[in-house]
Amino acid sequence: MKHFDISRRDFLCSAIASGSLLALGSSRSFAADVSGAPASGKIGDFKISLAEWSLHKALFAKEIDNLDFPRVAREKYGIEAVEFVNQFFKDKPKDEAYLKTLKGRANDNGVTCVLIMIDREGDLSDPDKTARDLAVENHKRWVDAAAALGCHSIRVNTGNNYSPTNTGAAAEACGALTAYGATNKINVICENHGGPSSDPDSLLALIKAVGKPTFGTLPDFGNFPKTKNSGDYSIDIYDAIARMMPHAKGVSAKSYDFDSSGKETKLDYARILKIVTDSGYKGYVGIEYEGDKMTEPEGILATKKLLESLKGATYTA
Repeated sequence: MKHFDISRRDFLCSAIASGSLLALGSSRSFAADVSGAPASGKIGDFKISLAEWSLHKALFAKEIDNLDFPRVAREKYGIEAVEFVNQFFKDKPKDEAYLKTLKGRANDNGVTCVLIMIDREGDLSDPDKTARDLAVENHKRWVDAAAALGCHSIRVNTGNNYSPTNTGAAAEACGALTAYGATNKINVICENHGGPSSDPDSLLALIKAVGKPTFGTLPDFGNFPKTKNSGDYSIDIYDAIARMMPHAKGVSAKSYDFDSSGKETKLDYARILKIVTDSGYKGYVGIEYEGDKMTEPEGILATKKLLESLKGATYTA
């Protein structure tokens, strides 16, 4: 399979030349080569955040409210950083009073606002320029909201209409949004979140086509294609994560289920976190529990326990 991503050396040189290396949440000049088959060694330290989607059932059921999220993260789970999902305050991106209240709730609980995950605001790769431009304008509101909350990034869905060899429309829209984000010191980051974004060739071709240091990735441990019959991953997810990590400004620790020893049953967390360590990433690792065998609180706490157990642990290849 042909790889279309920027070489790590070229990316680092570009980042250093533009003075943007510190914005990457890493110390890449000291990083090891990033590989999906990392060498044995120590897993580094990292910070833990909580993705709001981990509580989507409780939020949709109105058991908790978006304004409660920072307090719940701190009081119930001992987590001091949060990643919002715009679906839970979808009519509030221009509501200054609401955003001020939400930021105040976070501050009162000693909680850092990390990013906002943006859904349902239009297809940034739409072949129709009018529709594409509207999607950009819709997303700009969330750049402003992220800035008001003190976040560093918004996570966008890059759309369904691009490929490794056809990134023109998506790159135009993502580039325009990224330029707007930069004026607010907000990164625009892309998660592997279905469609072309879950194909590393396509996503990294888009990263290269946009070519801006504040346009990066949010590698999710689990959002990769699966075969229909077995449910196994159809690509090498560890290689895919490794290829995304040099561009990462966030990391999403997806979890589904755990065995009796507390290990995730579908994902080798130690291997993934060694990949994260080798990339030099120093930012937040966000818990995103999506399982159905535990309650949301149980799944969040199990994921947190696993992450904490691996800080400073030795990974054996």
